[in-house]
Amino acid sequence: MSAPTPARRNLTLACSVIGAMTVALDGTVLTVVQPALQSDLDATFAEVQWTSTGYLIAVASLLVFAGRLGDRYGHRRLFAVGTLGFALASAAVGLAPGVGWVIGLRAAQGVFGALLQPATLGMLRAAFPPERLGMPIALRTSAIGLAAAAGPLLGGALATRLGWRSVFFLSVLPALATGIVALLVRVPAPRRADAAPGLDLPGAGLLAVALACLVHTLVGVPEHGWTAAASAGALVAVAAGTAFVRHERRAASPLVPPRLIGSAAVGPALAVLVAASAAMFGTLFAATYFLQDVLGLDPLDSAVRALPLAVMMVVSAPLAAVLLRGQGPRRTSTAAMALLTLGVLVLSRLDQGSGAVAVCGGFLLVGAGFGTVMVAATAVVVRQAPAAEAGVAGGLQQTAMNIGPTLGIAAATTLLTAFTPAAPPDPGEGFVAAMGPALTVLGAVAALGALLATRLPRRVAPRPEPEVPRPTSPCPGVRSSS
Repeated sequence: MSAPTPARRNLTLACSVIGAMTVALDGTVLTVVQPALQSDLDATFAEVQWTSTGYLIAVASLLVFAGRLGDRYGHRRLFAVGTLGFALASAAVGLAPGVGWVIGLRAAQGVFGALLQPATLGMLRAAFPPERLGMPIALRTSAIGLAAAAGPLLGGALATRLGWRSVFFLSVLPALATGIVALLVRVPAPRRADAAPGLDLPGAGLLAVALACLVHTLVGVPEHGWTAAASAGALVAVAAGTAFVRHERRAASPLVPPRLIGSAAVGPALAVLVAASAAMFGTLFAATYFLQDVLGLDPLDSAVRALPLAVMMVVSAPLAAVLLRGQGPRRTSTAAMALLTLGVLVLSRLDQGSGAVAVCGGFLLVGAGFGTVMVAATAVVVRQAPAAEAGVAGGLQQTAMNIGPTLGIAAATTLLTAFTPAAPPDPGEGFVAAMGPALTVLGAVAALGALLATRLPRRVAPRPEPEVPRPTSPCPGVRSSS
C-alpha cells in the first residue's frame, strides 16, 4: 500500500474533523430549539422527545455494523454516503410539515450519522501512521468541543431571528461540500492478506436489538423512572446482548473480531470512555438544573457558566496528544480521569451561596479531564486495531461515546430522585441536598474509570499488520516488476 501524500492526509483530516463537528453541532442545536418546534408543530412533549430518541436509537444500534461496512467497502465511500445523506436529511427536517416527519427524518439522520462517524476514525487510521495518530484524533476532539460550545449560542441566535427550522439548514452546505471532497480524495485502502470478512448480518441484528433496547430504556428513565416497561426493555437488552456474545464465539466471520475486543488494551480503553462520558454528562445534566432552578440563571447565563467545560475540551485535546507521546496512555488517562473525578466532586459541593469561581472551576476541571481522556483512550482503541479493522474499532469507540452519556443521565436522574428529601422546606434546598450525594456517586464512577485506566499500556505499540504476499512472476526465472 503506497503512503498517502501530505496533501491527501490534510484533506482526509479536514473531512474527518468537519464530519465529526457537523454531527456534534446538530445534536447541540436541537436541544435549544425543541420548545419552539413543539409550539410551531403543535406537538406533545413525548413527540418532541422522540426527535432526539429516534436519532439516538438509530445511530447507537448501527455504529459497529457501519464500521464493518467501511472495513469491507471503504471508509471514504461510507463517509461520503453518510455525510451527503446527513445533509439531505437535515434539509428535509427543516422543511418537514409535521412532527411525525421530523421524527422519521431524525431517525434517517441517525442512520447516516452511523455511517459517517466510524469512518471519520477509519479514514484517519488509513491515512496516518499509527505513531502519528494522536494529533489528528486531538484535532477531531477539539472540533467536537468547539461544536458543543458554539451549538447552543449559534442555535439560539438563529432560532430567535429566523425560527427553529433555520438551525437544520446550518450543516447542509458544509456537509455537502465535505461529502463531495471525500469522493475526490483518494486514500489507498489497506491491503489484506486474507479475504474481506463477511458482514455477519445475524450478529449485526442481535447487537442492534440489544443497543436499541438499552438506549430506549435509558432515555426513558429521566422522564418516567424505572417503570415495568423500562425493566422489560433492560431485560430484552441483556438477553439480546447475551445471544450476541454466544453468536460471535461461533460465527465464521464475527462482526467484532475476538482479537480486537479481547485485546488487553482495547477493552479497558472502551470501559474508560464509558465511565468518563457517563460521569461527565450525568454531572452536566444535574449541574444545568442546579444553575437554572437553584441559582435562577437563564439558559444563556447557564451556558456561560458552563463554557469553561467546552473551552477546556478544545484546549486540552492537542495537549493530550503531546502528553500521549511523552507519558503514554496509562499515565495520561489516569491523570485525566483523576482531574475529571476532582471536577465532579467540586461541583458536588455547590449550594445556593456558590459563586461563579466555584462553578466555573468545577466545569474547568471536568472539561480538562474529559477532553484529555477522550483523546488518549480513543488513540488506544484506534491504534490497537489493524488498519483493515479500523472501522469496527471506530464503531466500538463511537458506541461507547453514545452509551456512556445516556447511562450517565439516567443514573443522575435516578440518584437525584432517590436522594431528594420527602418534604424539603424549599425546592432549591431539596435539589442541593440530592445533588451532593448524586454527584458523589458519579465521582465514584469517574474514579473507577481512573482505576481502569491503570490497565492501559504504558506505551501503545500498534498491532503489526498482516503480511501481504508479494505477487510473483508467472514465468520461472523472471523477476516481478512490482
